[in-house]
Formats: sequence, structure tokens, C-alpha cells
Amino acid sequence: MTNLGYTKENAPQIALKPREVSDADLAAVDLDRFWADQAVAIADPFGEHIPQCPLGIFMGDWCVFDELGVEEDLWRQETDDAWRVALNKAYNDRAEWIVGRRLLPETYTPPELRYPERGALYTIFEGRNEWHSGAWWLTQAANNEAELSALLDRVERRLEGDLREVLLPENWEREKARLWAEGIQPPLYRHQRGPCTFAASIYGAENLIFLILDNPDLAGRFSRLILRSMLEMARIYDEEAGYTPETAPHGWSFADDNCVLLNPDMYKFFGYPVLKGMFDRYSPNPEDKRYQHSDSAMGHLVPIIGQLDMTGVNFGPTVMADHIRKWMPHAAIYGVLAPFTFMRNDKFEILRQFRRDFELTRETKGLVFATAGSINGGSALTSLRLIMSAIQHEGRY
Repeated sequence: MTNLGYTKENAPQIALKPREVSDADLAAVDLDRFWADQAVAIADPFGEHIPQCPLGIFMGDWCVFDELGVEEDLWRQETDDAWRVALNKAYNDRAEWIVGRRLLPETYTPPELRYPERGALYTIFEGRNEWHSGAWWLTQAANNEAELSALLDRVERRLEGDLREVLLPENWEREKARLWAEGIQPPLYRHQRGPCTFAASIYGAENLIFLILDNPDLAGRFSRLILRSMLEMARIYDEEAGYTPETAPHGWSFADDNCVLLNPDMYKFFGYPVLKGMFDRYSPNPEDKRYQHSDSAMGHLVPIIGQLDMTGVNFGPTVMADHIRKWMPHAAIYGVLAPFTFMRNDKFEILRQFRRDFELTRETKGLVFATAGSINGGSALTSLRLIMSAIQHEGRY
């Protein structure tokens, strides 16, 4: 068994002061019927006979603190598995009562059953992932064109050498043999911080904008090396997991909030080729996953990204469902509830946004009602139940 959770003996004791809930806070919904219909709807959001609009909100770790009345400690949540799972279990006890499902994971993989940390794309580009202000942040690796050019020279040398020496730790082969004997396969690489966000982190957001405008040759080289590095890293991690190019699983996703910083011409030049290159390799078939998250006001880029025949998107709350559908006929639209509206538990506005989005997609289907971005702390289980009630009573096909 590879996933081991807490036991009664080792579960941390946590003092809870849960959010008060009255009968008036519990919107009317037949929970058993909702989840039965949800299983049908989420299996194919475009399905001809789905009974209702599928739900795409299943809360998240940040929600536990306000719901349970526990002081927020994101670093402990990040690093203390037993404490995180104990919080999740207490949260799930409330979730089961309010929405009829246990939503957060109650197990974790112990350290001895995890693969050692491998290199990421930022490793190739000499960035570092550092924790501060309650989140992980990617550090900048170059500050001007001369430094960037020298950095890209070093990236090219790494790609021309043995990239495994850069990406894989010294104990990799030993740990891989041990864990594979336990039936644990190395993880694949199928998701990446998008090219604009990655480049803005490595070189700086303003620097990137001026680079594309002032030195397109260097900017183009930067973009091409991002794609080349991703393809090579994916190939290596496929091979480490026992796959060949013919047998490697398909599907790819990006998260690229900073694409909003580029105008259409700049994005078509810098960001689009990276998406196209990865989708051409890993999502060549119509049904393959081609997904992008960008919780920003990047509606001006939807026509360009739409040329990639996306199958799933999650864009910012100002990017309306009908605009997305116009350019992305085959994409499941995960959204577009504003995260702060959900966080503030504004019942009127939550209902208004659901009604708006359902009407905008009623004819085409393909809406999976979710937040347009992250689910922030403060978002209440009673607000999730309100959405479920709205779907059950007003979101049926």
C-alpha cells in the first residue's frame, strides 16, 4: 500500500472553532440526486443526455482554516503531512454534512515511498523555487540582455550534453530500482508553468516585454529554448518511467497567468509556438488533453489560443463564456465564477454569475461551473451547497 494516512494514535490534536451554520444557510438540494447526476455530467460536459451542468468546484487546502476556525499556517500545511491530513479529515466531516461528499484527501505518501526530487524546467534555466509570503516563488536568473544571452548559451550547452546529469539526483538509479520494486512508477512531466509566466519569472515581466519589442532575435531564441528544454525533459522523464515515444501517454496542460501581459502579436511570436510545439508532440489527436489555465484578463488572446483546438480552459473572471466558446468550440470551460465573489460568500452574486454562464452555454453545453482561478481561503462550504442547489434547480438541460 503506497498511500498511508494518519491513525488515531498519530493524528495531531487540533482545537477547532468551526464556522457557525444555521438551517437557513443550507440551500435546498437533494444531495444523493445531485451527486448521481454530477457523475453523469462530469464524465462528458458536452454529452447529449447529461442531466445538469457539471460542477467543477471541490474546494482546496486553503479553505480549511476559515471553515474550521484554525489559525492559518501555510508552511506547516505544506510540510507537515499528518497535520494537513488531520485538518482535511475534520474539514471533510463538515463537507460530508453540508455537501454530501468528503472533498479533500485524507492520505499521503510517506517520504520513504516518494521519488527523490528531480530537476524542473527552471533548473535548466538556473532559477530557484523559494518559499516566502505563503507560497512558492520562482527567482529571476537574468537581469539584462547580456545576462540573458549568456544564460541561453549555458542552456544550449546543457541541452547538447547529458541533461540527465542536470535533472536527476545522484541517488536516482538506486531509488528508482527500490521504488519500482515496490510497484511505484516515476512520475511523468505533463504540466508546466506557461511560457510567458516562466519567462517573466526567469527574466522579469517588464524585461520580457521590452525584449520582445527591442530584440526579437534574442526573444525568439529564448522562446525556442523553452520549447526545446521542455521537449527534452519530457522525453527523459518518459524514458525513466519506461515509455517510448510511441507508448508515452498523451495530454498536456499549462498555467500561464502572465500571458495577459503580451498583445496578440507578441504572444503569437513568443508564447504560441511553445504551446503548439508541446501539443503537436503530446496532444496530436482531437481527443487529447490540451488545457490552459490563465486566471487573468487575457480575452484578447483567446482567438490565438483557440487555433490550438483546446479541450479545456480556465480563464480569468472577465473572460466570458460566450467569448471562449466562439473561438474554442471543443473546450470544456472551467469557470467563470470570480474567486473573490466565492471567497466573500456573496450569495446574490454567486447565483447571478451561475445564471449568466449557464445561459451563455446552454445551447453548446461544455460548461463546468468552477472558479475562474484559485479557490481562496474564506470560501465556505455553504456557498458550495448554494451552487449545487442552483445547478439542481436552474442548471438542468
